[in-house]
Formats: sequence, C-alpha cells, structure tokens
Amino acid sequence: MIKAIHTSVKGRARYKITGLYGALDLKEYLERSLTKNPAIIQAHANTLTSNLLVIFSPQYNYQQIGEIIHKIVSDFPQKQPVRQETKSLKPSRKLTKLDSNTTDQNQEHWHLIPTDKVLYKLQTSQESGLSSESAVINLNKYGLNVLSETELRSGLSIIVEQFKSLPVALLGVAAGVSLFTGGLVDAVVILGVVGLNAVIGYVTESQSERIINSLKHHQQTSACVIRDGKQIEISIENVAVGDILVLKPGNYLAADARLIAADNLSIDESALTGESIPINKSTAFLKGEDVPLGDRFNMAYKGTYITGGQGLAAVVATGTYTEMGKIQQLVGEAKATETPLARQLDEVGGQLVVISMGICGLVFGMGVLRGYGLVQMLKSSISLAVAAVPEGLPTIATTTLALGIRDMRKNNVLVRSLAAVEALGSVQTICMDKTGTITENKMSVVEIHANSRQIQVLDGDFLHGKQNINPYGDDELIKLIHVAVLCNESEISKSTEGEYAVTGSATENALIYMAIAAGVDAIALREKYPLLQTNLRSENRNIMSTIHQTHNQDKFVAVKGSPAEVVQLCQSKIKNGQVVPFDEEARRTIEIENDRMAGKALRVLGIAYRHISEYHNGNGNHYESDLIWLGLVGMADPIRKGAKALIADFHTAGIDTVMITGDQSPTAYAIAKELELNRNLQLEILDSTNLNNLTPEALTALSDKVDVFARISPSNKLQIVQALQGAGKVVAMTGDGINDAPALKAAQVGVAMGKGGTDVAREVADIVLEDDRLETMIIAVSRGRTIYNNIRKSVHFLLATNLSEIMVMTIATAVGIGEPLNAIQLLWLNLVTDIFPGLSLAMEAPEPEVLSQPPRNPEEPIIKKSDFGRITFESAVISTTTLAAYGYSLMRYGMTPRANTIAFMSLTSAQLLHTISSRSETHSIFSKEKLPNNPYLNAAITGSFAIQLLAIAIPPLRNLLRITPINLMDGAVITASAVLPLLVNESTKGTGDWVLGTGKQLLSRGTEEQGRITNSQYPIEGEL
Repeated sequence: MIKAIHTSVKGRARYKITGLYGALDLKEYLERSLTKNPAIIQAHANTLTSNLLVIFSPQYNYQQIGEIIHKIVSDFPQKQPVRQETKSLKPSRKLTKLDSNTTDQNQEHWHLIPTDKVLYKLQTSQESGLSSESAVINLNKYGLNVLSETELRSGLSIIVEQFKSLPVALLGVAAGVSLFTGGLVDAVVILGVVGLNAVIGYVTESQSERIINSLKHHQQTSACVIRDGKQIEISIENVAVGDILVLKPGNYLAADARLIAADNLSIDESALTGESIPINKSTAFLKGEDVPLGDRFNMAYKGTYITGGQGLAAVVATGTYTEMGKIQQLVGEAKATETPLARQLDEVGGQLVVISMGICGLVFGMGVLRGYGLVQMLKSSISLAVAAVPEGLPTIATTTLALGIRDMRKNNVLVRSLAAVEALGSVQTICMDKTGTITENKMSVVEIHANSRQIQVLDGDFLHGKQNINPYGDDELIKLIHVAVLCNESEISKSTEGEYAVTGSATENALIYMAIAAGVDAIALREKYPLLQTNLRSENRNIMSTIHQTHNQDKFVAVKGSPAEVVQLCQSKIKNGQVVPFDEEARRTIEIENDRMAGKALRVLGIAYRHISEYHNGNGNHYESDLIWLGLVGMADPIRKGAKALIADFHTAGIDTVMITGDQSPTAYAIAKELELNRNLQLEILDSTNLNNLTPEALTALSDKVDVFARISPSNKLQIVQALQGAGKVVAMTGDGINDAPALKAAQVGVAMGKGGTDVAREVADIVLEDDRLETMIIAVSRGRTIYNNIRKSVHFLLATNLSEIMVMTIATAVGIGEPLNAIQLLWLNLVTDIFPGLSLAMEAPEPEVLSQPPRNPEEPIIKKSDFGRITFESAVISTTTLAAYGYSLMRYGMTPRANTIAFMSLTSAQLLHTISSRSETHSIFSKEKLPNNPYLNAAITGSFAIQLLAIAIPPLRNLLRITPINLMDGAVITASAVLPLLVNESTKGTGDWVLGTGKQLLSRGTEEQGRITNSQYPIEGEL
C-alpha cells in the first residue's frame, strides 16, 4: 500500500510505503528506478520510517507520482535487479586474500597526490571508470576485495579448552593407571568428575558465544561503481583497484579510495579513527609527510559511513591492503594474555603434580619395605596421588565462574569465557575508548548563547543558572530553535505512539532533538513554512540557508553555519524582543563566546534569519545578507549517563582509568576534566605525535603516569595496552570500533559494546555490554573480585581436607597399622566432601568492602605462603582425631572392615564440618559479628551427610565401599572426632605464625597504599 502523507509543497511529496521497513533491497530499487524517470529529480527512501521522499518536476502532481511509485513497487518481485556477477567480472581463478599468486598493491601516499595524477597512476577515468577487461585484470592481479573472517570458537575448541589444566590432566593419568591395574570403578569415577567439569564449562561458554554472535549487524553486500561509462551495481568482493565508486548518503565505503569529486560530502569515520563528528570531505591534495588518518580529508576508507552529500572516489586499496585490513592483521598479531586465575590454578596444579609424585614414591617405597604386595601398594599409591589432587578443584572453579556468567547475563553483560569474569576482578588499569564508550557517539545540543545569556541544555531542560527557562516564554530562544528546525535537511516522522524518528546527519539531528525537547512540533512547523529553496554549504562557504513560504506570502530565510561567517552577514540582532542594530561590541562579544564554547570542545553554529517581501528564481545566496542574529548553538558528543560516577567508583576500587581517543588534545582534555579522570592533581595528556617518538621502554615507563592519550591510531592503542602490561599491570580495554579490535584482543579483558559496537570489536572481546551501559562494568569488577575470594576459600578448604587424607594414609602406612581407607573410599570421600561443600563456599555473598580495596597483586599466588601454616595446622587436627578414632576401632575390632568404616566416617564428617571453618580467615563461630547466612552451604553440608548415611544404609553402596553398619558407641566416637577439629580450628583463628604472616602482608599492603596516596599529592613535573 502507498499513501501520500505530505503534499503541501509543489514538486515535493512524502509517501508511506508498506513493506519498506527494514527492506534495503526495496529501498535501493525504489531510489534507482525513480531517478531514472524524467519526471523525478530526486528520491530518498528510509527503511526505518517506511517513508519515501520524492522531489519532482512541478508540472506533475503528487497523484501522478504516486501512480509511478505504485507501478515500480508492484514490479519489484519480478524486476528486482540482479547483482552483476557475470563471467566478465569474475577473475579467471578463485582468489582470496591468502592467494600467493596475487601482487602486492601499490602503497602510495594517495592523499598527497593531485586527482589527475591519481587517475593516471590507476589507469582509470572519472567519466568512464575502468573497462570490464581492466577490472578483471586488476582482480586477478591484486585479489578480491575480501577480508578474512575472524575465526570463531568452534564447539570442539570450547570442549578441548576444558581439559587444558594440569589438575584435569593428572586425574586423566590416574584414571588410565587405575584402568591398567584393574580398578575399573575407580577409573569410571575419576573420568566422571573430569566429564562433569567439561560439560559445565562447555554449556556455559557455548551459550555466551551464541548470544554474542547473534548481535552481528547485517553487512552491506553491494557497491555502485562506474564501469565502461555506466553506473552499475556489483558485489563488494568484485570492487577492483581503479574502480570509480559512486558515493551516496546511507552507504558504507566498499574500499579505500581517493576522492575525485565531492559535493557537500561528509563521512562518519568514528569506527576507524574514533572521531565522533562526521568529517567534511574535499578533493584537494594535502601537504606534509606524516598526516594522521583522521586528517586526510580527501580520502574515504572501507567500512566508514556516508552521512551526507555525494561524490566520486577512485579505489586505491582493496581487501587486506585497506586500513581496515591492516587493523585486522594487527588483531591477528595481537596475543591474548593469560588471566591471573588461570595461571595460578595451573601453578597449584603443577605443585600438586610434584607432591603427588613424591607421595606415590614415599608410600610405595614404605609399603614394599614392609613386605606389602607390589600390586596392592601400586593401587594404594595411585589412590593417594588422586587424594592429593582435589577432584573438585576444576569443577568448583568452572562452576563458580559459570554462575558468575549467569549473574552477569541478568545485567545484560555477556561473557565469552569463564576466565574473563575473574580477570576483570583483578584489573588494575582500565583503558577506555572515548567515542561510543565513554560518550554516546551522537551529537547533542548542550549549550546555547542567546540574548546575552548562557543557556545549558541538560536532559531536555533549558537552564540559565538554576532557572529553568520555558522556550515559549523567550522570543529569541524559540525563534532560534525554529530556525534550527527549518534550516535543516534531517527527515522527521512520528509513530502512532508519539515517538519521533529523525534521519540525517548527526549535527542536524541534534538540532531537531533540541526542538523536540523544547516542545516544538517540528513536523507541523515545516508544514506551516513550506520549503521553497535550499542553498547548501560548499567548499569555501561554510553556511547553509533555506527559503520558506509564510502565511502572508512573504518569504522567510533561515541561516546556520560557521559563526564567523554568519555574523559577518548580520546587520541587526534581537534584544528583549526588539530588533536593534548590530554594533562592533556585539560582534566582539559573540567572537569571545564562540571561542569560549569552542574551547570546551563544542561544535558551534551561528543562527540567523531575515524576512523578504519578494522572491525570484535567481541565486538564493542573494538573500544571505542583512540578517538578524539569533545566537550560538554548541553541540558535543555527550558523555554517557553514569560515566562520571563510574570513574569515581573505579578510583575508589583502586583501579586507574586511562582514556584513549582519536580526538584532538583540547577535546580530550575537556572530556577528561568533566569526568575527573585524573587520580593525581594534574591531568596528564600524551599526543600521538609525541608517542611515536618514544622508545618501547620509555612508553612503558610513562604509560602508568598518563591519564589521556589523544590523536591515537589503532596500532597506538595496541602499543599502549602492551606498554601497560609491560609495566606489570592487568589491563582491561573497552571499545566499540574496528580501530579498537587489536587492543581489545591483547588486553587481559576486552570489553565491547553490543548495540553500537562493530562486529569486529565484538568478535575479539571477552565481554560484551549488550545494552551499551558502561556502568555495568563495576558490577563485573565486584563479581570478579568476589569470585576470586570465594575460589580462594574453596581451594583453602580442598587443600586442608585433602592434606588430612594424605596425613592419615601416610602415617598409618609408616607406623604399620594398615590402610585406614581403601582406594574407592578415598575417591568417594573426595566426591562427597570436595565438590558440593567446596562449591557452596564459592557462593558466599560479597564482602561489604570488596569495592573499597585496591586490586590484588596479579603475581600473588592464590594460596600465599602465610596460608600454608594454617592449612597444615587444620589438616593435622583433622588427621589426629581421625587416627584416634581409627586407633579406637583397631583396639576394639582389629584390622577389619568395621575399623575402616569408623575411620572413613570420622574423616568424612570432620571434613564436612570443616566447611564451616573455611568461610572466613578471621570470623569464627565464636565471633560476635556473624557472617551472613549461606543457604547453599547449609544445603551442601546437610545433603552430603545424608548421602554418607545412605552409603551405610543401602547394601549395594555398602558393598562397593566395603563398609559395615555401626552401633551407637561407634557413632559417638565418629561424632566426637568430627566436632573436635571444628572447635579447635575455630578457637585458634587469629593466633599463630600464619596470622603474623597475614598481618605482615596487610601492613605491607597498607603501606603501599599510603605511599600511593602520598605520591598522588605531587603532580608529574614537566610535559609528557
């Protein structure tokens, strides 16, 4: 269905097209087909609003144009254009970026070469482009215009990664040896633990991978080029060096190209350079050897977005030779860094391997010397080796991190890998890309200067000091807003729910949203003052004017543009509702205000107007004189809500913040000051021109002293991250653009935006903020720190309980009182007392001070030297009471299964109760200040005791474990041997050498922090 919705201006109509929403093919087909019709001057379709704007010859009416549109839409399914994929456009062999038969492309400084020489070097023509034959030759010579896809994690690779740890490897070896020696049940149990760990990790990580991949944006697949003198549409992969690209608003660049024609052309390069404001392009060649990417105004780069105007460009680089291709190569070269927890768990695993081998050798040797059988001692030695390795360690770590991922997902934080959750908790420095991460990557009006007043625009309010101004009560302000709506090419539509949709350049959209916030009905205003003529800015004229019909047949001229140029055209201004002459003092005041606003990194426009009583078809610029000045409008890429509070939270948590941006230093400085980014008294900025002159060693030395890096390229971002890592920092990098990808991959934690981010950034990031809310990062930091602390508690518990098993078995063998526990009992004991109690410890609530402490030292082991004394003491207490119970059973029952049962039940019960003692290093059950309730721990202990009782009650399980029923006296002995270690261990918290060690560490940490605070009182001397 086609419905005309705006028809008041002759020769201009807007239609609502059913089926246009989201239909890019229909949009392209409509625009192409309509512009071929001689009755139509221009057509623009919008896939978001389903509107079609048509400018046509005045001799036709909107009904006739509607019929033309109807016919085109009706024919669309049958006559949908076929992308040009003929054999003449295809290379003679299949080419990829890796094809060794292709030739390296010519890497000239194209921005320094005049357009005529560019065309000559490329053997192409502005009018006719390449010939089909030349295109095929270039495609064969240089390769297809394709980039390698980022290799995604396959299901198999995710599974394999679950087995890449030493504890898991040792369990696998133990299972193999058990199977070899006839212990089939033992092997099955061990492999069951390993399999459970792999399943949990695989399910969690693959789910996150699927969600992140679903965020991919639809990619543009075709480009319009001139070949053989005709405009044709071809697949992007068939764009060749020398092709002439036809540039139109709403399209992405298919390749890197040198501009050879530009008519008011503006391109959004934020994804590549980080510059938030669209760049106005020209064709003039530049001078200078080292022109930054963002200052090459005569170049257009692959993947950037055309926001306005039109032009032609000669392709100078395709595929991997484009700037985007070079960034992708940097991504490939960047090495992902191992996270602290992964490294430390591997270290613990390595230590356990050494301990296990030592225990195996010791027990095996003692048993053989005492005359025990070789096979029997081999099985016992293997059982002890398995006991030394906490079977629950991999599962507890994996499950705890998986639960962390689940909780993060509730806050729209998608975590790709388990280790990334913990790594974010240990981050010491966060590098934040400015555009699209700290800021919203869209322009907003933030300040107006009108009628000699500074008016702040904040969340839709117009504030003069503390006074809230109603624009309709201020004649000059409301007139300024009306002119900003009329002198504006953005398209506006309104849904049935009252929501506005604005399509156009970022600057002009910001002016429309300002008017909407002021309560202006922008659509009705435009209908009241129909557009008659538009005079766009040009290369040497930085103003735009529009002429409108008024109700009394007079004409209204609306002007906006460079304040310096607009003010020169003004002869009067409005003061207190009256038009008064414009004197030199007023001009100086405006010049001062313009400089002040520009100094705040605002994009400033001057606004003016005039009335004229007659209109003719001459040059519209004739009316850009004798204007009436209205005021200045300042725009900026606004800082995201909550960003300033987030920076303060990071600083409270002891995390340094660094801003990395492609913007100029003044812009970066203004934003950093507003965010209070510096932790020291003086804000330090390092520009890329200085960065490039530094040696890697000097950059590493300076990196942790700099708050802001400005005018930064993608390779510079990678350098900065690597320099901070070289200084010993755990680094997180946030970003959303293509240019952030190498640094995102190299950082220990890469964080990308989900909505506004690019596919390339998301594919290499560890964490994706699905709704782009940066403040959710502090939740991730808190969760990461808590997970590490809780895993540490679990590891402490596992080592203490497993060491008690080793002590019991080793002492019994050495003394010659038999084996208190057999191999299957050791495995059962580890399954019952390791996994669920250990997991419940990992689910302890966060400590209140978790975000008020500095990050932990990444070199600090998960179990410190000061912990080993405490662990040994706790194990010794548990072992002593277990051996005492075993001694009682030996005296009463001899070396029988009954004696083994009492030892087995005593050790299991003592270990389960030890879970309570492991909840805190300082709080005990005797402390006045109680720890918060942990329902998971209560359930784990109760459930584990229930399983243990079932083992005695159910005959098949009894036979498997080789245990027997017990009487009340035996039960009393078991209870005493289990409760006594809990009471002893809880009463001794806060005493002993291990506590002194902890105290020394706390004192050291406090001194270090005090030094940090003291040093921050003195700013860095000199300029960086």
